[in-house]
Amino acid sequence: MDERAALAMVGRHLPAAGDDCAVVDGQVLTTDMLHETTDFPAGTTRYTAGWRAVGASLSDVAAMGAAATAAVAVYGAPSFDADELTAFVDGASDVCERVDAEYVGGDLDGHDEFTVATTGLGRTDDPVRRSGANVGDVVCVTGSLGRSGAALRLFDRGDTERANELFRFEPRVAAGRALAGTATAMMDSSDGLARSLHQLSEAADCGFAVDSPLPIDDSVDEVADGEDERLELGAFFGEDFELVCTIPEQAVERAREVTPCALTPIGTVTDGGVTLDGEPLPDRGYSH
Repeated sequence: MDERAALAMVGRHLPAAGDDCAVVDGQVLTTDMLHETTDFPAGTTRYTAGWRAVGASLSDVAAMGAAATAAVAVYGAPSFDADELTAFVDGASDVCERVDAEYVGGDLDGHDEFTVATTGLGRTDDPVRRSGANVGDVVCVTGSLGRSGAALRLFDRGDTERANELFRFEPRVAAGRALAGTATAMMDSSDGLARSLHQLSEAADCGFAVDSPLPIDDSVDEVADGEDERLELGAFFGEDFELVCTIPEQAVERAREVTPCALTPIGTVTDGGVTLDGEPLPDRGYSH
């Protein structure tokens, strides 16, 4: 079975699963695993790997509308190089500092390829679930889409400095906190905008009518060969770690004012189906 089928099977045994984080007594927690062959293209620095791996878990904390508190990581590799390990810790620490959290260590283990397992912790008394979207709400997305897809193209071209820069995203913890209490549903876009909309649709038993233009990052225009590839990188590639949320129509302008990054309305919540410009939007996105 593929990753989604495996998650669905696990979910049948764990009824509380299904959001970006588990919620336990006011704390949220999440864990992620990243591998060199699937998540860190050739040219990814250990600093970027530390930032990105820990940032992925902090993004899940953000999606719950929680304040991030701490993160830990398991670092596995065939051998341990002092410079690489130091760079990894620096990247992990810096991304935590960016969101007012603390990197508090983890574990080391031998492994046949560079692999990182991270855990992020946060706190909230009122988590934002995926299941609360209502028909008529406005669907919005923070920041811009396609940075990671553009980075992968640049890694392939050997422009590793620019690619590493794009790979180091800012977890939207501050935006998640600003949206908490207003957003009716929220998740991060690690699997891509299209798949995120389908996941929200399933969780809330609703649909989405999304319209162009989408907030696609300027970096995509540096690498995309035409509009089809631009849409592919912006809507389907994933790994951008932005927030996708639904907001009551009357609260959108206020939400845009208080969110400390761009918050772009892209469509509305409907009774069923997920469309882009009136055409079905495929349930396709990033898979490990």
